[in-house]
Amino acid sequence: MDIDLQLSSIDIFIFILITFLTYIFVLWGNLRKKNNNTDSFIDTLLMGRRLTLPMFTVTLVATWYGGIFGVAKIAFESGLYNFFTQGFFWYLTYIIFAFFIADKIRTTDAITLPDLVGINFGQSAKKIAAVFNILNLLPIAYIISIGLFINILFPLGQNLAMFLGLLFVLGYSLFGGFRSVVYSDLFQFIIMTSAVFIVCFLSIWEFGLDELTKLPDSYFSFTGNSSLLETFSWGLIALGTLVDPNFYQRCFAAKSPKTARAGILLATLIWVIFDLSLTFGAMYARAHMPELNSQGGYIIYSTEILPVGLKGFFLAGICATILSTLDSYLFLAGTTLSYDLFQSNHKILHQRIGMIIIAILSYLLALFFDGDIKKVWKTIGGLSTSALLIPMLWSYISHKKMNHRTFIISMCVGALSCVLWNICQANIPLKLDGIYVGIICSFMSIVLHKKITS
Repeated sequence: MDIDLQLSSIDIFIFILITFLTYIFVLWGNLRKKNNNTDSFIDTLLMGRRLTLPMFTVTLVATWYGGIFGVAKIAFESGLYNFFTQGFFWYLTYIIFAFFIADKIRTTDAITLPDLVGINFGQSAKKIAAVFNILNLLPIAYIISIGLFINILFPLGQNLAMFLGLLFVLGYSLFGGFRSVVYSDLFQFIIMTSAVFIVCFLSIWEFGLDELTKLPDSYFSFTGNSSLLETFSWGLIALGTLVDPNFYQRCFAAKSPKTARAGILLATLIWVIFDLSLTFGAMYARAHMPELNSQGGYIIYSTEILPVGLKGFFLAGICATILSTLDSYLFLAGTTLSYDLFQSNHKILHQRIGMIIIAILSYLLALFFDGDIKKVWKTIGGLSTSALLIPMLWSYISHKKMNHRTFIISMCVGALSCVLWNICQANIPLKLDGIYVGIICSFMSIVLHKKITS
């Protein structure tokens, strides 16, 4: 995108200052490290399981919104459909997680989601779960997002912009472990939420609600111009939160089960406000400047209506939104690769090497997906959910412990059926997302295997 935002020197200064302060908060997080008998790896990965309610909440909120370009694009194109598919479905899932899962997993000694699988179903299941978790954690969409953002500010080309953004995040993520991620999230949380709320508030103040009457009726429909099947496929992707490794990591790091549950509920309230602000901001962008490209329309509109100084603050907020997710995904993916999949004895060193490997792989895949964030979410998100959702939920709900072979078969059948369906879909009259097929097949494999082995 060739975009001239016409930023003043004040805006540029504010943007650079806030970016610099991200590193300051990383350093602050390291200085906060306490000298105690906590295992160094537990301290590096989980802050010694001492994550308090405020820090739990802000790191969860900040981690969950790195795909702001993709979400803003959907809101710009479809209005309230974005709030329904990228918001409402997810809130229901968060509440389920808070009340039915958070307590159960926090009382274990597990370090990661695959580690929890290994405790319950053995090492083979752990390694397979680690593979699907790594697929879920590859920060492809967020590398694309940071590339789009940098390319708007400095037209370097998308590929170079992605590389420079990834290098920046990798630099501070390697520096100090989960504590650095959490303290940078604290600062980024303040900037990102404030920036998005300011744009929504100024839009209503400047143009009033009548401005939105310029939009087509579909912008006020929760299904937009999409079919019910496509709309509810986002609901299934949202259910993938129940097996999202970032949720599990933060619950494992919480001081207590009560902290984890309360933190998720508080984060959900913040997400509602954030999602509404972003959705209405993007709708105002479409109503006021309909000629804009949906990929960067929200950003351009926001910098048009904001005064000098706030433009730089807003852009820093968008940057913070992306960085806070990208660093968390890189960190945990590197951990899963080294600790769960390869089970390294040199945990901290190899965890950092794992982060570098994940960064390289994710960058190459970002080139392959050619900037299509929605396609990344549909492809990778659907695969991980198809593999892990049903066997994990079954293990929580069932009073009888699932056989480890049943668990492994269910994971593999769910993932394989999702992939095969997506490959063959062009030749199948029934237009159905692969995630539906994967979840159904995963469920049926459990039922059939139990009947055969009973």
